[in-house]
Amino acid sequence: MPPEIRAKYWFLETGSAAAVMSVVSPTEWEDILSALDEFHLNPQTWLKAGGNRGDVAKELDGLFEKRGWAERRLDLEVKGFLLNRKKEKVKEFVTQYQEGYLVDNFKGRIAVDVEWNAKDGNLDRDMTAYRTWYEAGVLTAGVIITKELEEQRVLYKELEKEWNDSAPEDQRITKPLIDLGTTTTTNFAKATLRIQRAVQGTCPLLVVGVGRNAWNRQPYLGPNVS
Repeated sequence: MPPEIRAKYWFLETGSAAAVMSVVSPTEWEDILSALDEFHLNPQTWLKAGGNRGDVAKELDGLFEKRGWAERRLDLEVKGFLLNRKKEKVKEFVTQYQEGYLVDNFKGRIAVDVEWNAKDGNLDRDMTAYRTWYEAGVLTAGVIITKELEEQRVLYKELEKEWNDSAPEDQRITKPLIDLGTTTTTNFAKATLRIQRAVQGTCPLLVVGVGRNAWNRQPYLGPNVS
């Protein structure tokens, strides 16, 4: 991983995920590095309420979309057969069809989910699905991009103070522009807890945390500037 990208985000991996993707899925890995290099945390999109699919999540998804990634659902079908010593089919079991969920970005055999402001239960869903798909032989690795909450809280306070120090009194921020106080939404620390519980199983998993170093170093310019 290029040092400038390594320094820009928080990273946590299992199963040597970065090395696996760089060797087994080099095209997809280059897409991921390129998207992470291009993305910057912009206060004008970040400090705007928008739920799970707010402007930041849409921007990240857009970076993958223009590189040929797409939202996809991965389903599995499992069928069992009972054979005798002569390898003759004795019994055929009922086919088991397992529905997946819509992965934000899928290409080749790599899944990338942007979990920006969703309930933290989404992390369990993502990692459990990655585990199942990996063990079924249809997924090489999974990637989750999320917030590094503590750094974002500190950065928000700095930007809020800078804005309030120079803005007219009637335009000053008097209540939080976005919710960074809730601890039940997806973030890097919550993903770390899931990994410590081995929710992802043996699936190589890379978690990317967006914190202060991803900030574009621009001030907050107010609610009327896009």
